[in-house]
Order: sequence, then structure tokens, then C-alpha cells
Amino acid sequence: MPLLSCTARTCIYNKDEYCSKGDILVDGSDAKVADETCCRSFEERGESASNSAAAESCGCRTIDVDCRACTCTFNKEEKCHADKITITGGSACRCDETKCGSFEKR
Repeated sequence: MPLLSCTARTCIYNKDEYCSKGDILVDGSDAKVADETCCRSFEERGESASNSAAAESCGCRTIDVDCRACTCTFNKEEKCHADKITITGGSACRCDETKCGSFEKR
């Protein structure tokens, strides 16, 4: 499992730049550059986030990453095999405002 860093601080699963979801999905089946990818698991933190189970979970340093960015060097059978990945999108409101900063085209 890759070591994950996430700067999408507006995501309900973001805990101190780690992810509390347990697994994520990176999308971008025809991506040629990182900007054409996104974290499909992104969910914007809302007013009631403090009451949710996700808000109470702790962030994980490593995470299972399903990957639909088939043109990425690290994609093997739709799983990410990078040692480390970064999800960016500091002020994202939607998943398409995030990206996999570790994407490398084959």
C-alpha cells in the first residue's frame, strides 16, 4: 500500500493530511497529465461533519488505492503500486478539483 499524503483539507476524510477512509479511488482513465486525474473518494466536509463517524476516525499513513488512471506508470491491474502518492486540492469543493500529484504517464 502506498504512503499517502493528502492536501485536500476540505475533504471529510482528511485528518492531518492523511486519509481516514481506509481506501480511495483515483480516476482518470484517459489521463495524460496529473490534472486529468482526481480522487473520486473526495467528499466535501460539511456543517455536520463533526457528528459523522469519518470525523472521529484517525488518518492512515498507508492506504489501499484503486486506480482507474490506466496510463499511469504505477497502475498495475487497477491498483496503485507507487511507494508514495500525493492527493492535492487544498480548497476543493468537488472531486474534480483534486488530483493525484504522483501520476506519471507511461
